[in-house]
Amino acid sequence: MIRHIVLFKIKEEFKSEIPLLIENFYGMKGKIEGMTDLFSAADFLHSGRSYDLALITDFESEEAFEAYPTHPVHLPVKNRMHEVMEASVSCDMRY
Repeated sequence: MIRHIVLFKIKEEFKSEIPLLIENFYGMKGKIEGMTDLFSAADFLHSGRSYDLALITDFESEEAFEAYPTHPVHLPVKNRMHEVMEASVSCDMRY
């Protein structure tokens, strides 16, 4: 199993769209082969080190995870995130 965690800092002018961005993430759930789970939520603490939004996805194999970046369901979501994000960090783990 692979767990993919991404934290996003959203540009100020797009922060009002965070609920829609989360909805876009959940729109991928159940539509990408090999993705076994998806969770997303917004940060509530808003501390100096906080990121605005988290996406956690689980994949059944490395092959499924490697196919994810170019999957046609993921591409429009990824493209939108590149438009609205200021920065992102990720961590990918085997478990």
